[in-house]
Amino acid sequence: MEKMKSIFRQESGYKMFLISIIATGLGYGLYKGVLDNYFAEVVKLTEFDRGVSEFFRELPGLALVFLLAAMYMFSAEGLYKIGAVIMFGGLMMQAVIPPSRVLVIMAVCVYSLGEHIQLGMKSTLAMGYSHAGQEGKALGMLSSAAQIGNLIGYAVIVALFAILATSQILYRSVFAGAAIFTGIGAFTALKLSGKSETDANNRRFYFHKKYTKFYFLEVFYGARKQVFLTFGPYALILIYGASTSLISTLYAVSAICCFFAAPLVGKIIDRIGYKIVMVSDTIILVFVCLCYGFAHRLFPKDIALIICCVNYLLDAVISLASMASNVYVRDLSDNQEELRATLSTGISVNHLISILIALFGGWIWKALGIEMLFILSAILGLANSAYAASIKTNRKKINS
Repeated sequence: MEKMKSIFRQESGYKMFLISIIATGLGYGLYKGVLDNYFAEVVKLTEFDRGVSEFFRELPGLALVFLLAAMYMFSAEGLYKIGAVIMFGGLMMQAVIPPSRVLVIMAVCVYSLGEHIQLGMKSTLAMGYSHAGQEGKALGMLSSAAQIGNLIGYAVIVALFAILATSQILYRSVFAGAAIFTGIGAFTALKLSGKSETDANNRRFYFHKKYTKFYFLEVFYGARKQVFLTFGPYALILIYGASTSLISTLYAVSAICCFFAAPLVGKIIDRIGYKIVMVSDTIILVFVCLCYGFAHRLFPKDIALIICCVNYLLDAVISLASMASNVYVRDLSDNQEELRATLSTGISVNHLISILIALFGGWIWKALGIEMLFILSAILGLANSAYAASIKTNRKKINS
């Protein structure tokens, strides 16, 4: 508790905020832990349908800059509350609607809308509630609180589906439980009374010639990330028959690996430089993609499943290297405002390519096979490495 007091201002609403983060994170862990299996086993989404569902899930992220501009009059607390209520609504929809493709995808889109509205507000509130000079620790505490919630949610799913027989009623019960915890998160969020600035003026598009390579790096990263995010778990379910317990365990182990690996990756970036990291991580990705796409052709099913699970974890860890591109932007930026605006633009570029890959990735899988999908992902990785190798390093400090 003393450590918390040294990080956060006592007059702020940090206690209710962190409780909200943990509760919402638990709800997300329950929701995410069963969603792919629910799609495959109950809703019967095909490979192409899964891509379509991800297309609509990513749309709110693409529209985020316009949504925040339209709601400029709200404080960060106000936007965080709005996002929490919308997320609760999306999960309630998922718990009560019949397993119709259209209705289920609509519920996913509603939840995603709330999630994306909350996204930037979490960091804004964490830093706003902290003492001066403690912003980094506050963000670390925010990340830890969310991870704790996620891991509890995943653990509950592993236990439930290991004990109980998989059924539509069980899936609906999990969605209802996720809605309850997200509702608790929304209720505690309503207790927040501050009026933190959203920094909305910095959430605008910012294009400049010197950032051209960064924009293209975001295109490559967004494309390859989406392949694994959308089709990685779904391939495990459709090809190998991965159970809900196994998928949730994979998510939990992935979160733990990233929790411990993130600081190490950050140190590596500082020590050897962002350029080397950006080149080498995508070379590793090529190996990961080829294993994921061809394991079922080269090995017995049980061994191929283990190989793909290990490769999924490897991809999660090497994805942390995307931090290197943020350091690259920092070195090009002349001031903090330009840095924030450029990173926000990068997120929008990332989402644009993500929704296209989600849509066409499902078609490629259905028409040409899972092998071709991951071959293309490997090619994107090689293109990313070649492009990253062409950047010039110019480390400098930006003006605040």
